[in-house]
Amino acid sequence: MKITDVKTFVVGNPWKNWVFVKLFTDEGITGVGEATGGLQTRPNEVAVHELRPLFIGKDPRNITAVWDAMYKGIFLHHSAAVSGIEQACWDILGKSLGVPIWQLLGGKMRPRIRAYANGWYRGPRDPKFFAEAAQAMVEKGYTALKFDPFGNAYRFMERDDERLAISLVRAVREAVGESVDLLIEAHDRFSVSTAIRLGHALAEFNPMWFETPVMSTDIEGTLAVARQVPIPVASGERFTSLEQFAALLAGKVVSIAQPEVLSIGGISRMVRAAAIAEAHEAFVAPHNAQSPLCTVVNTHIGAALPNVLIQECFDDTNAEWSRRIMTGLVEVKNGYIEVPDAPGLGVELLDDEMAKYPYGDRNFLRLFEAGWERRETR
Repeated sequence: MKITDVKTFVVGNPWKNWVFVKLFTDEGITGVGEATGGLQTRPNEVAVHELRPLFIGKDPRNITAVWDAMYKGIFLHHSAAVSGIEQACWDILGKSLGVPIWQLLGGKMRPRIRAYANGWYRGPRDPKFFAEAAQAMVEKGYTALKFDPFGNAYRFMERDDERLAISLVRAVREAVGESVDLLIEAHDRFSVSTAIRLGHALAEFNPMWFETPVMSTDIEGTLAVARQVPIPVASGERFTSLEQFAALLAGKVVSIAQPEVLSIGGISRMVRAAAIAEAHEAFVAPHNAQSPLCTVVNTHIGAALPNVLIQECFDDTNAEWSRRIMTGLVEVKNGYIEVPDAPGLGVELLDDEMAKYPYGDRNFLRLFEAGWERRETR
């Protein structure tokens, strides 16, 4: 079997243009993957095509060899484009054997994975709004909610804005009760000293974790915060190397790692990152702020991992048309994602439906601009 062609599709999700990859083979089997970038779209799409000489003509079932050719071909580097191509190879392998990807990763550890909702707080930074929006997600069956209450803060916070942030967390906790886990997102915003102060202020709400309180790639800073706050710290979504996870977890003060399949280099390297976490008695909670396709990718991975904790999910808060642009998607039922059994990923892209939602040059989430929480196309 040989890869004969590749196509890319850009879909204009209002707060992040999604980039999809489709590989074609000489045996008629196709595979899909995702190569979305948070604040760039066209570079990711073009990168897929620029990589053509490194994977066209190769057997997609030799996944490690295809990945290695791309990695070495662009001088020991990988990207979301590399990850998307690698995912599509896994999809082809699964289809060729008639088994789901989780079976290829060692089999099913669990029939379902606990999920937490994100993207549900699209509106004003108002306690009443946050409380009502949180209640609505709990009514959908979610038992864990993630949100960033910190507005457009960068490194420091004005006192009034800090009080508002804490009041938003308080309003959500009071609305959903003590049985629902709250995951507080900080989006790399703060200095170490600010993060420590906020970590202590958040402790009364018993959050499941305080996510990326300082620059994610500042491992020393992350460890400094984790040592001095009374709540768990989670990080790792922006890591691009396995060495970064080893360094973060070796300190024994962070025990929740958040690899992102598009950042770490694909499915195989997600599994390796999870193994590093397991070696340090740590959990993985995969980052996933992409399309419903990426949710499926993470579900296959999580089904086979011994140390998956919980899975991020935007699927119930994305635009309603997002479930019409592809088939074979997973669903969250009573707070859990059901693991699919179809061969490969089990997802097929629908070209005509995707074409209805073209690229938008304002479809980007500017996290340091006021009002970003609304996730509106501007």
